Amino acid sequence: MDVPQASAIPRPLTDPALYLNREISQIAFNRRVLAQAQDTRIPLLERLRFLCISCTNLDEFFEIRVPAIRSQLKYGGSPSADGLGAATVLERVHALARDLVEDQYREWNEVLRPALDTAGIHILPREAWSARLQRWLRQYFREEIAPVLSPMGLDPAHPFPRILNKSLNIVVVLEGKDAFGRAGHMAIVRAPRSLPRIIRVPTDLIESGDGFVFLSAVLSTFVDEMFPGMKVKGAYQFRVTRNSELFVDEEEVENLAHALKDELAGRGFRRAIRLEIAHHCPREIVKILLKNFDLPESAAFRINGPVNLNRASQVYDLVDRPELKYPPFRPRTLGSDGETMFATLRERDILLHQPFDSFGAVLDLVEQAATDPDVLAIKQTLYRTGSDASLVEHLIRAAQAGKDVTVVVELRARFDEETNIRLADRLQEAGVQVVYGVVGYKTHAKMLLIVRREGRKLRRYVHLGTGNYHAGTARAYTDIGLMTADEAIGEDVHQVFQQLSGLAPAISLKHLLHSPFTLHAALIDKIQREARHARSGAGGRLIAKVNAINEPSIMQALYAASQAGVSIDLIVRGACCLRPGVPGVSDNIRVRSIVGRFLEHSRVYWFANAGKPETYCASADWLERNLLRRVEVCFPIRDPELARRVYVEELDNYLADNTEAWTLDADGSYRRAEPSDDEMPHCAQTSLLARHREG
Repeated sequence: MDVPQASAIPRPLTDPALYLNREISQIAFNRRVLAQAQDTRIPLLERLRFLCISCTNLDEFFEIRVPAIRSQLKYGGSPSADGLGAATVLERVHALARDLVEDQYREWNEVLRPALDTAGIHILPREAWSARLQRWLRQYFREEIAPVLSPMGLDPAHPFPRILNKSLNIVVVLEGKDAFGRAGHMAIVRAPRSLPRIIRVPTDLIESGDGFVFLSAVLSTFVDEMFPGMKVKGAYQFRVTRNSELFVDEEEVENLAHALKDELAGRGFRRAIRLEIAHHCPREIVKILLKNFDLPESAAFRINGPVNLNRASQVYDLVDRPELKYPPFRPRTLGSDGETMFATLRERDILLHQPFDSFGAVLDLVEQAATDPDVLAIKQTLYRTGSDASLVEHLIRAAQAGKDVTVVVELRARFDEETNIRLADRLQEAGVQVVYGVVGYKTHAKMLLIVRREGRKLRRYVHLGTGNYHAGTARAYTDIGLMTADEAIGEDVHQVFQQLSGLAPAISLKHLLHSPFTLHAALIDKIQREARHARSGAGGRLIAKVNAINEPSIMQALYAASQAGVSIDLIVRGACCLRPGVPGVSDNIRVRSIVGRFLEHSRVYWFANAGKPETYCASADWLERNLLRRVEVCFPIRDPELARRVYVEELDNYLADNTEAWTLDADGSYRRAEPSDDEMPHCAQTSLLARHREG
């Protein structure tokens, strides 16, 4: 990709050449995830896990992002800042995804599976089965698999069956006649999701260690038993990825939960987007499948291995080999020294840096609130909570104890819609007041508010975070949480809840910034303020750590600030549509991405402000949807010591990373950072683990 060159004529900041395409940048991020699987410094089973993550990421990309491109191609729409047409984007995306898939399977076939085999973890391909193992698998097929299969021959009486999104299927080519004298041609065998995709084999059938076989290999090998009297000329696994974005016209429906339930019922059978097929499947069969799914040839991906490599992630949990995994760690517990969380928060704010700090402090706060007779009300937003949420149990207990409990449940959290509908029903049955947010805007803010009577006054206790109230992701994602009894912050959070639940008019907040109202404009104002400081000689400096950037006005403001001399560092985990290092435009902007043991999820904005620095954390990325079409909250870290801690741990630390960081060049490519000859290796996440072990 060409780098925009400096010009004697000032370049307009809306020039499409100054921007990268979001979809292409997203695939580049998935490349960086795959690079973790290829990194020999990482424990072997963790490399397998990274390979599987890269596969699931690509699945979601085809389920969500590619349908959006196809929709734009069909119905039109405003082009993004990069100016690329939908047809061009779709062509490039397919080509880049195809290369990525080839590299994923090359890593699996040539590196990881052989390395696992050497380590005593045998994921056995068909050609590696011994005669004894083959006999055992045939018997397993007859007893455990065949009874739940319903093969379907294709003829005028048996049209092509409905194929569920991302399900395992076998297309079988037949020769001969069945019991009714019908000539065989093709049949489809669908693997129900009740069948295990990875089968553990008895230890006495392998030389040593642990042995596993993919279900797809067993089906392909023994499928002939499903068609007695006929000859199986070929059996080829395939998988279809479908559009998984739900659409509900919220202005037209009377009940959002009921409308989403109806949509969920058909999600698995929506329009096909991608076909994955065994690499040796004859071209004629591929053409038949493509025609059936109404897909172009470019949507067919030939797979040299199991069609869903992500299933290998089960091996990570099934084998007890701690030496092949990251060393375990215990998050630091921020206790209250025998006091209640309320007493602690009256004395000081608490900053949680997850997963290095335990999420338990938040659970303790809600649990104590549920049983404290002086607590009058609890208000909380829930976006994703996980299936085993003790937090929900505390909220239910509080409602049953007669407290006023209000929960804003975002039903439209992608891929968690069904879980959240069940959650909302359960909360309502327990007497919790459930609100579904605001029509047309996802509620993505992370807020908890507890109102407690203390003497003659009411005091508010607050938790604000960059991540979800989900105990599982709290152990795997990096996030920042602030717990405080600050009166002004409490009043702001109260007003936001009033707005969400009561349809209140526009509100004026003292300290919080929130979308879709003040956050976008405030960010641009603060960026422009740094530019003014730079032009006046006071220096300009800003650092932001987010998951993605694509909002045009923000990027234009950053370009203008760079031209004014502001020094800008952006730590962007995923897609970044801004080009750093363009002569005359973004010379002063540097962009890096960190991909490590934990998923980087925290959002931190820091502005030097001419010696009076401001530190903010937020639920919002710098994306159009977050800043303009969602309810988000951005909160200041007002305690100077906590603000310094956020700067040191989340910004300075990550800017010093020279082992897991990738730097973005102006042409859109990423380079792995490496320590120079006079530098010591520094890994930001490892440094934080060490820092928290030391207290």
